Amino acid sequence: MAISRTELSRKIADLDNIPTVPALLVPLLKRLGEPAEEVNVTEIVNLISYDKSLTAQCLHMANSPLLGMRKRVETVQAAVMALGMTKVREVATTCCLLRALPARPGSLKPTDLWKHSLAVALVSREFAQRVGFQDPEQAYLAGLLHDLGLIVELTTFPKEFEAVTRVAIEKRCPLNEAEPEVLGVDHCVIGEMLAERWHLPAELKEVIRRHHDVDHASTAPVLVSIVNLTDILCRMRGLGYGFEELRQVDLSEEPAWKHIAGLPAMRDFDLARFTLELDTYIEEIERLVTTLFNMA
Repeated sequence: MAISRTELSRKIADLDNIPTVPALLVPLLKRLGEPAEEVNVTEIVNLISYDKSLTAQCLHMANSPLLGMRKRVETVQAAVMALGMTKVREVATTCCLLRALPARPGSLKPTDLWKHSLAVALVSREFAQRVGFQDPEQAYLAGLLHDLGLIVELTTFPKEFEAVTRVAIEKRCPLNEAEPEVLGVDHCVIGEMLAERWHLPAELKEVIRRHHDVDHASTAPVLVSIVNLTDILCRMRGLGYGFEELRQVDLSEEPAWKHIAGLPAMRDFDLARFTLELDTYIEEIERLVTTLFNMA
């Protein structure tokens, strides 16, 4: 049942033609590496506004307590002015990728996959701020996109992905450990192939490729490590893929920990307190994801 590299490449090329992916997605992702001051704000606003469902999703996301807005926004233009270009790109990318998920039934629900991705994005940004990483917004995008390969699997290889999920549930193991047995490759490799096609920045590509293999990260090891740790933390706190993994984790003993040890605020960082505070995210993330899926 293993999938050849040629078949993978062909299927990934076909992703450009999937009707459920908004036309905004690929050009938006290509701009993620551009400085915010060089992005055409009016163009972004117009592109989002062309799609009524996407507009509604973006506005709902912008008004979520998770983004900490003090004043309600009611138009895309107002969201741009209130949030700033960096967060607007975050919100638009979040909603675009949500639309890319098929609503087909299976052992792993698309809502669980998206809940996990959004949780890792939000927690990565908070974690990055706490430990003194220089670009928390980049950490958000890296967390949001880290499982891009799973979207490819769910969209283009649904039968094989269902088999992967069944193996993971039966063994109570991470998906990346079940994937080689069924597919012959994991979502990190598949995600990197799509990231290459979409011309994502090198740092984001490395997160997608190495978030389960931090010791081989060379371009952005700290960013990869932040996403690796928050990915594990979210899965262990009930923000995973809808099933329980059989493992005990001490984040401070994980290989990624040594890569963040030199960050400015690590001396004062309280891991136990941060882990407990994560519980406050869970209810709001579940509410937000459920609402956004109903609007898609």
